Amino acid sequence: MDALNNISTTLALTMGLAWASGINLYATLLTLGLLANSGNIDLPPNLQIVANPLVLGAAGLMYCVEFFADKTPGVDTGWDAIHTFIRIPAGAMLAAGAVGELNPAVELAAAIIGGGMAAGSHVTKAGTRILINTSPEPFSNWFASVGEDVAVIAGVWACINHPILFLAALVVFILLMIWWLPRIWTGVKKVFRLIANLFRNGNPPPDVTPS
Repeated sequence: MDALNNISTTLALTMGLAWASGINLYATLLTLGLLANSGNIDLPPNLQIVANPLVLGAAGLMYCVEFFADKTPGVDTGWDAIHTFIRIPAGAMLAAGAVGELNPAVELAAAIIGGGMAAGSHVTKAGTRILINTSPEPFSNWFASVGEDVAVIAGVWACINHPILFLAALVVFILLMIWWLPRIWTGVKKVFRLIANLFRNGNPPPDVTPS
């Protein structure tokens, strides 16, 4: 039973940090570092660096920048595009660090799977935001951004304190992501087609709601 608990705890932490990093890396680092400094979690050796005050300060500063950038229509999409090259590698690194000091093959496997998980959650977030940005009002962006922040903070806490429940919720997320991503792609193509039409001849916008 202890071995099963250890496996579920490690798996939840590995996948949880990768998933959360794909949505909001800085909130993930900030939450993890604060939990470590408050004594709510004993970090694996390779992750103890996130509890360093310098890392926490940098994560807190960037979270403040992202807090406002992520709630501005259009700016959020540009921010997500730039962070494609940050969130996914960081998710892979956090996943590798979460498995502890095991053999290199396990760490590499964790990095590969964690990078894939971070990529999936990042693409889901970024694609959904592109569709939300077709709405003329800004409130949907605000609600989406706040919901993502809450989900990341709650997810990091849950993967540490309730690993089995978190893993069950993660399976549901993966199934929903598999169902949702093709619809996102369809909607995103319509958005880009709209932009191309506007530049060419000012045609009226087509319906971009994913089917």
